Amino acid sequence: MGKLTTHVLDTAHGRPGARIGIELYRLDGDTRRLITKAITNDDGRCDKPLLEGDALIPAEYELVFHAGDYFAALGVNLPQPRFVDRVVLRFGIADAGAHYHVPLLVSPWAYSTYRGS
Repeated sequence: MGKLTTHVLDTAHGRPGARIGIELYRLDGDTRRLITKAITNDDGRCDKPLLEGDALIPAEYELVFHAGDYFAALGVNLPQPRFVDRVVLRFGIADAGAHYHVPLLVSPWAYSTYRGS
């Protein structure tokens, strides 16, 4: 059974990104549909997969991470406007039976991602 999971690592502080708001959208041409919202737990992960089973279909998706709000809540002195604020990751799912893990490594100044396992 396929599923989509994520986690966030705060590379500025060397720890999981806890309590970061996440939104997941499915894209269909110019239409962007909100599928779910989540907040990372103390380990920087969501308590359950963002999508799984029949809900996971081949399509283009966007994950939106509210990283700027996370760093502001920690008291990090951020410029206005924030250099890294909402991190938007657009990716495709081709195999609905596979596990897609999309981690985010983030600081107030940079971010990266990859397809994890």
